[in-house]
Amino acid sequence: MKHRWLLFLLLLAVPTAALAQAEAAATEDGFLDRLDAIFRIIVDDWMAPVLFFSIGGIPLIVLWLVAGALFFTVRMNFVNLRAFKHAWYVVAGHYDDPSEEGELTHFQALSAALSATVGLGNIAGVAIAVQVGGPGAVFWMTLAGLFGMTSKFVECTLAQKYRVVNANGHVSGGPMYYLSQGLAEKGLAPLGKVLAVLFSILCIGGSLGGGNMFQANQSFAAVSTLVPVPNWVYGLILAFLIGLVIIGGIKRIGSVASALVPSMCVIYVLAALWILLTNIGEVPQAIATIFSGAFTPRAAEGGFIGVFVQGVRRAVFSNEAGMGSAAIAHAAARTHEPVREGIVALLEPFIDTVVVCNITALVVVITGVYQDPEIAGVELTTAAFASVIGWFPVILSIAVFLFAFSTMISWSYYGERAWTYLFGERQMQVYRVIFVVCVFVGSVVNLESLIGFTDMVFLTMAFPNMLGGFILSNNVAADLNNYFDRLRGGTMPVYK
Repeated sequence: MKHRWLLFLLLLAVPTAALAQAEAAATEDGFLDRLDAIFRIIVDDWMAPVLFFSIGGIPLIVLWLVAGALFFTVRMNFVNLRAFKHAWYVVAGHYDDPSEEGELTHFQALSAALSATVGLGNIAGVAIAVQVGGPGAVFWMTLAGLFGMTSKFVECTLAQKYRVVNANGHVSGGPMYYLSQGLAEKGLAPLGKVLAVLFSILCIGGSLGGGNMFQANQSFAAVSTLVPVPNWVYGLILAFLIGLVIIGGIKRIGSVASALVPSMCVIYVLAALWILLTNIGEVPQAIATIFSGAFTPRAAEGGFIGVFVQGVRRAVFSNEAGMGSAAIAHAAARTHEPVREGIVALLEPFIDTVVVCNITALVVVITGVYQDPEIAGVELTTAAFASVIGWFPVILSIAVFLFAFSTMISWSYYGERAWTYLFGERQMQVYRVIFVVCVFVGSVVNLESLIGFTDMVFLTMAFPNMLGGFILSNNVAADLNNYFDRLRGGTMPVYK
């Protein structure tokens, strides 16, 4: 019990120390300015030198993610391609056994995980990638998404394999459990425990940063174009709405997400496709611009390394492959087959990055708005849509709000599972209060600080998660081969 309170104090120490530093540096500023100063100090002075250590100009974490995705794809014999068709049959419910343990169907688990990935990363994140790294970043973002499908397969298979189901049927799973239990089976229990604790701390940070404050910040930027409401008023209203949903736990989150995500995707994708169809003659040139920019980038965008890094960073921020976060949602799916849930999960990077992100990128490139240095983030995408469909920013603002809302409720669950792993179920309400408070904070701080904080915490979740995946990859490969042997042999029950 003592170590739990030490961890709790450690989580509080960083913002408290930053507050003291901000007070010393800006004694005349108001409350919101000081709050923003805290984030700048945490991100620029403390986190960046450690978490974004570079090798040859490429952050170590980016190299780690790329190497891991390539390794998993080869080790699993390109499961991202050979299991693609089967994954759709699983999502459609053909293999759903009503007697299986769990809290979500395959479709609900996919929707809950997609609600955390399909969102502002696809709208604001793509715009940021194109503006900062140039159109060529989209090529590397797409490639990262394709290989990331296998990273997602590995982590979600492991989450199912090592999940814990209590007497009430409540499921706990994710990297915290397969790192500690899976590595213990390999005789590496101390390492597994350290990695599980490290992942949990980073996951809590990710849930409060990219899964919460970034979403609140960018949804306010979109909504404020329609309703001139102060950011602090918006933050209070959004915090109240989020609080109502997350109290209901994963079942309510899964129900809300399965209703919101498909409709949001359809509305957004249809509008983007309309723009592409009405400008069909410019699509080939836009694709050529993306390809040429990937291999012959301009120095203004950081050269080849700058474009490559931006593409990978934005892809991972959007689809979360390799981070282990989605594995927490997929652990709650009703199935006796861990591999089957991993196969469902590999669809996420495809839908999120290969489809939705590329559609957004083509709209941004075709309209040329990315060359305007005066706008950034979600406002850039809004401008791109508005340049063709004058009234669509109204719909887009609503979609951005719903995307952000669904992402936040899903990430609240991820962070909650990590929090309870460290501090126990009885401390769950403490996390929920902190999460709701951070909704308000995200609404009032500046975008630049949030992007840095989000990237650093999000990406570094991959260090402990993928290290565990490397060590356990032989187990996953053996389970995958066994699954396909039974599938091809016709011994696997089909219920629909």
